Amino acid sequence: MSERPTGPLEGVRVIEIGGIGPGPFCAMLLADLGAEVLRVDRVKGGGLVGPSDDFSTELMNRGRRSIAVDLKHPDGPGVVLDLVERADVLMEGFRPGVTERLGIGPDACLERNPKLIYGRMTGYGQDGPMAQAVGHDLNYVAQAGVLSMVGRRGQPPTPPLSFVGDFGGGGMVLALGILAALVERQRSGRGQVIDAAMIDGAALLATCFFGYVQTGAWSTERGTNIVDSGAPFYDAYETADGKWLTVAAMEPQFYANLLGLLGLDGEDLPDQHDKASWPDMKRRFAEIIATKTRDEWCALAEGVEACVAPVLGPDEVEQDEHLRERGTFVRHHGLVQPAPAPRFSRTPTALSRKPPLPGEHTTEALADWGLDPDHVASLERSGAIADLQKQEVA
Repeated sequence: MSERPTGPLEGVRVIEIGGIGPGPFCAMLLADLGAEVLRVDRVKGGGLVGPSDDFSTELMNRGRRSIAVDLKHPDGPGVVLDLVERADVLMEGFRPGVTERLGIGPDACLERNPKLIYGRMTGYGQDGPMAQAVGHDLNYVAQAGVLSMVGRRGQPPTPPLSFVGDFGGGGMVLALGILAALVERQRSGRGQVIDAAMIDGAALLATCFFGYVQTGAWSTERGTNIVDSGAPFYDAYETADGKWLTVAAMEPQFYANLLGLLGLDGEDLPDQHDKASWPDMKRRFAEIIATKTRDEWCALAEGVEACVAPVLGPDEVEQDEHLRERGTFVRHHGLVQPAPAPRFSRTPTALSRKPPLPGEHTTEALADWGLDPDHVASLERSGAIADLQKQEVA
C-alpha cells in the first residue's frame, strides 16, 4: 500500500494549521486528490494534544503527515514561515486575527512567498459585526436561513448533522476556493487570501430554495414541499423489520411505477400533485410499506423504475453490492471509509497514509521539506517543535 499521495494535485504542497471540523475536511479533500498535505499540530508541556483521544479513527486526517509546533514559542512561527517558502497553500481555521498575532498571518506569509494561496476558514467570516462571535455549525446554518427549511411538518427544525455548515458550506467551499486560486495563479503568478465562511457557504448551498421561496414555488412551512418530506412520493418509510425505505418518484412515469409496486395502480387516486391529498396518501404509503421488510421491498423493486432505495446504516454499506462493485467504500488500515471522489481517467486517486498521531512525522517531514537538520535539532531542543516518535522511544 503506497504512502505517497496520487491524483491530479500531485506535486501541490499544502500546510494545514491543525484544527477540527471543516479545516481537516478541506485538507482531506486536497490530500485525497494527491496534494502533499503537512498538518501542523500543537505541542503543550512536552506532550502532544489533539481533537480526540483516538487519533487512528480521525478519518478526516487521513492522507497526510503531522508535525508538532509550539506556535507560542519564540521560534515556533518561524518553522511555519520556513515551510511557507516551500508551499503552494496554507490553510487555517482560527478566529480572525489569531494567526496575525501568532506571526503567521497572510501578510507575513505572503511576504515570504508571494505565490502562496492562504485559505481562511471561519464561521462568520473575516469581517462584519459577528466576525469575532463564537459559534458552531448549527448556528451558522440557522442564521443563513437554511435550518428553517429542514424538518417535518409541525416539528422543530432538524439539525442536518454537520453536512451543511462544516463540510459542504465550509470545507468543500474552501477547497473549491483553493483550487480556483491555484488555477488563477497560473495566469497571474500571484497568490491571494481566501475568506471562506460557513455562514456564506451554507447560504450558497441553498441557493435554489431561496429562489423558489420568492417565486411562490416553495412554502416556508417545513414538511409541506416535495423534497422536504411533504410529498408522499418523496420520503422515507418504516418497513416491517423496523428498517427504512426511501421513495423518490417525482416524475409521472416513476410515480406510476411506484403505485404499481405498492399495488395501488388500479385505484382511483388523487392527482400526484394534489397537496390536499398528500397527508392521506402518506398514511396509505406508510401502511403498505410497513407490511414487508426493507429487503423484500428492494427485491420487488429490482428492475422497476420507481426510484426506491434502502436506508443503509454505516455498518451496512460495505456489504451493499453496488457500493462494493464501485468501490465507494474501502477498508484502509483496518477502517471502512469513503474512497476519494470524484474519479479521474488519467490521474487516479488512492488512499495513502493513515490518520497521523500529532507530531508523528516532525523530524522526517521537516527534512523532506528541505529544512536544515541542524536547525531542526536545535528547534527540538528548545521545545519549539516535538517529535512523537522520539518521545515514545524515550
